[in-house]
Amino acid sequence: MSDWEFIKDRTATVGAVWRSVDGLLYKRTGGKDLLAETELQQLAAGLGYPVPEIVDSGSEDGSYFVIERAIGETSLHEEARADTQRDGHVSAQVISRAAAIGSRLLQAQARHPRPATPWFEQAAFAAEVFAENPDLDTPRVHKVVKHALDRLDRLPMVHGHLDYGLPNVFQAGVIDWQHHGPVPLGYDAYPALDIVAFKGGGKGYAITPEQRAAYTAALDETTAALIGQRVSEYLGDFLLVKCFFFLALMRPTDPERHDKHIKWQYRRALFTMGLDQYESSDTIDTGTFPTLERFAAEHR
Repeated sequence: MSDWEFIKDRTATVGAVWRSVDGLLYKRTGGKDLLAETELQQLAAGLGYPVPEIVDSGSEDGSYFVIERAIGETSLHEEARADTQRDGHVSAQVISRAAAIGSRLLQAQARHPRPATPWFEQAAFAAEVFAENPDLDTPRVHKVVKHALDRLDRLPMVHGHLDYGLPNVFQAGVIDWQHHGPVPLGYDAYPALDIVAFKGGGKGYAITPEQRAAYTAALDETTAALIGQRVSEYLGDFLLVKCFFFLALMRPTDPERHDKHIKWQYRRALFTMGLDQYESSDTIDTGTFPTLERFAAEHR
């Protein structure tokens, strides 16, 4: 590995990420999940998705590896943090770049729909959420979910990223397809800026309502041309699923980790807020979500 620099261990799975000394290539190692991810990424590249080019893959030392070309030095998440540190707010340029990549993804997805198939359980980690939070496994919650899924049945099903957000978006494409699976068109791109609110304000920046509106309007121009429909009307349905996604696997096992207990309770609070809002209006306003810091102070 003398030609590679260690970057980090991969999250929620085995393996690590390495970068070539010249910065032009990335190498990831892992198990069978990485093999499945590589196969999806190769398929996506062939369909015109904005993904890194895979230049080599195979097995070594009992594990699997994939080598892909770098698609930029910094993610839009890193650019947003730098903007805030310098000027106090995220620049319009970052929002514009996010919309451009989101539109490219939507175009590729819409050109290659896949057969309708169940998707909610995988995208929401619903089984894990209910296992860790059995009090949420109620007829009311299931009724609200059914309502959202019935609405989303009107959209084409496509190959999805499932964990799409600014940390995985670069100017030239989208990385980290580890959690890929079927999703309705728009599920990846539309909630990308709202996801910042689920992170609790601890990522170093915030997105204004005006920026979210500009981003959504740009995506709507794309989907209106692609399928004759402004998919923003389903953003609330997407965000309801995200309320599940960000609560999954959050329940701590160590009773001494007060910080993790607070974070779990925080995500439960966001779940409840999102459920209440969606139930009354079919929408969720993440701008009303408290920061983790404020929540912790109020529940200290």
